[in-house]
Amino acid sequence: MSTFLIGGGWDTAEVYEPFVRAAGGDRRIGCLIVDEGDGAAQFERYAGALRKAGADTPVPLLVPLGGRFEPEAALEGIDGLLVCGGLTPAYQEALAGCLRRLPELLGERGMPYAGFSAGAAVAARHAVVGGWLVDGVPVCPEETGEDLAEVETRAGLGLVPFAVDVHAAQWGTLPRLIAVVARGAAPYGVAVDENTLLEVADGRARVTGTGRAHVVRPGGGGAVLVRSHRAGESFPVE
Repeated sequence: MSTFLIGGGWDTAEVYEPFVRAAGGDRRIGCLIVDEGDGAAQFERYAGALRKAGADTPVPLLVPLGGRFEPEAALEGIDGLLVCGGLTPAYQEALAGCLRRLPELLGERGMPYAGFSAGAAVAARHAVVGGWLVDGVPVCPEETGEDLAEVETRAGLGLVPFAVDVHAAQWGTLPRLIAVVARGAAPYGVAVDENTLLEVADGRARVTGTGRAHVVRPGGGGAVLVRSHRAGESFPVE
């Protein structure tokens, strides 16, 4: 099973293509959206990008704000699952009841997972759900806080072992991920730019798209090491 992490953005339908190819079958792509009142309109945006990428039938899987996702019924007849973007804490809450079951079902059915923005963040074992302060000190812009003040990690799906942050170059969230890794809240992390895809399979992560993926690893003594990878480059997943 492959995992595809998209850092946000709407300009590059090509970042969906590897995921759509991996889905195979009839290319029925389930789009999990936490519906804050505009779920149908949001679905049409994703459906348009997926169709450009070769998907035959995008399928809306709308979960009301505060509701829980029930994967067994929702994934029936689906070839691939795209967990979409929005308020990241709300997505974590929607998935909180199936953090084990969903990865198991994906594995049993050989179904690829793609996460866009919030969906990429919750794919991690240690999900960075938001916040812009560390001990009251700003580490990224307040508007990126996802309605949280202090930077917060929560239990995620565990599809990848590293923490994930998104909109890295566009929103300035790389320092938030640096703070998470420096504090030991995640073993290491990857911050993904918009219109950029990180494909994780067979022990490696490969970058495609127009931006970069920034790998943050602990360097000892509270320091971190950051290396940025462009399209065509890859790195081992540990």
